[in-house]
Amino acid sequence: MAEQRPGLLMCVCTGKCPGFEKMDIWDFINRARVELPVEFGVIHPQLCETDGDRFLADFLEAKRPLVIAACAPNMQYKMFRDAFAGKGMDVKKDMTPLDIRDMTTDAAIEKVSTALREMGVKADV
Repeated sequence: MAEQRPGLLMCVCTGKCPGFEKMDIWDFINRARVELPVEFGVIHPQLCETDGDRFLADFLEAKRPLVIAACAPNMQYKMFRDAFAGKGMDVKKDMTPLDIRDMTTDAAIEKVSTALREMGVKADV
């Protein structure tokens, strides 16, 4: 069986967070899903809310590794640890959290690209 590509999930903190002012979030997610070796790219408005918990629980059914591009990694580990554990996954192993706030679109794409390379994800998977 072929190696499973990770999913890319972007949280935009309601879309009004000043940390995303330098970035065109739609350009970012479209470029990421076309240019990078991810299975898909998705934007959620606020993963730390109750509907975000439900979304993540459903999303994790596939047991696919995730790159979450959002806020501070230490906050992501705290916020999403229970959702991963509830699906028998390890948040430290199955999630790669990236802080992309205050970045341009190009800088955020490069950060995700670098993380994928460090994860060992090949472009031709």
